[in-house]
Parts: sequence; structure tokens; C-alpha cells
Amino acid sequence: MGTRPAHCYTKIAGPANTRTKKYVRGVPGSKVVLFDMGNNAATFEIDLHLIGLEACQIRHMALEAARQAVNRALQKQIHRDDYHFRIRIHPHHVVRENKMMAFAGADRMQDGMRRSFGKPIDMAARVAANQELFTISVDRKNFEHALYSLRKAISKIPTPAKVIVGKGQELLGNFH
Repeated sequence: MGTRPAHCYTKIAGPANTRTKKYVRGVPGSKVVLFDMGNNAATFEIDLHLIGLEACQIRHMALEAARQAVNRALQKQIHRDDYHFRIRIHPHHVVRENKMMAFAGADRMQDGMRRSFGKPIDMAARVAANQELFTISVDRKNFEHALYSLRKAISKIPTPAKVIVGKGQELLGNFH
């Protein structure tokens, strides 16, 4: 039996299961291993922030897909020393599933919703509305490439998003 589609887990329901890694065996590891890419020692002129517009859960597979898309697009156009890309959220929430059998005679073999706490199947990051998901710092000459790479990441995450451009607190504009 494969995993259920991501739209089953994007809505936030109930409290977060964050401490279960300590008490429950079988919690899957996160696919995201790099959270800072590029040159994190340099200072750049412009910061681009990808902001999620709705509260949701983003599974670690979607975060890794977005990370790979952004990093690959940046490395094709810009040298590694000319940008700093950071993932601002971490998958801490353990997603659980109460697996149901789907064959003839299954109603006599399973318990249904009795003791339906579920088994851990995935990790997800809980995101609030208007929270920063990704940040890219570049110089002005590489602005278009960074904007293009963040637009590629919007299609990989399960929430509508926008790109805000600014240096520190000073905003230069909004890009949808």
C-alpha cells in the first residue's frame, strides 16, 4: 500500500505531534538535510523571501523537492559563491495514519475507528499564514535569476505563496 496523497495532510488539525520521536519508534527521518546553501559568509544587497499565504502543513518530501528545484536553478545561472539560500522552516510534526484495509471481508478483520491513534508515516513542517519559507540573498545583478528560482518553488509547495523583495526590513516590492 503506497502513501496517501499530500492533500490529505495539508490542513492543520489538532495539536502538533512533535515529542513523539522521543517516545515512539518508527518515526521516519526527514529527507531535508541541507538548510543553508551557497555562500553564508558573504553579505549581499538584496534578500528575496518566499512567504506562504495560508496556514498549512508541508511534508518533508515537498520541502526537499522545492529545495532541489531552487538550488538547481540557482547553480545553473549563478556561481555558488554569489548567493545564499536558506530554508526557514523545519519538519518537526509527525504525521500519523490509521491504515484501513480495502478488500473483501475487511470489515470482519479490522477495528475501524476503535483505538485509531495511527502509525507514524511522515514528517511535516507546520506553517502559519504569512510565514517565511525560503530566503535567497543575492546582489542586484543576480536578482532575476533568484526571482525565477523562487517562482519554481511555488509550484512545489501546497500553499499559495508570494515573493517579497527587501533588504532587512526595507521592502522594495511584491511579486506574485
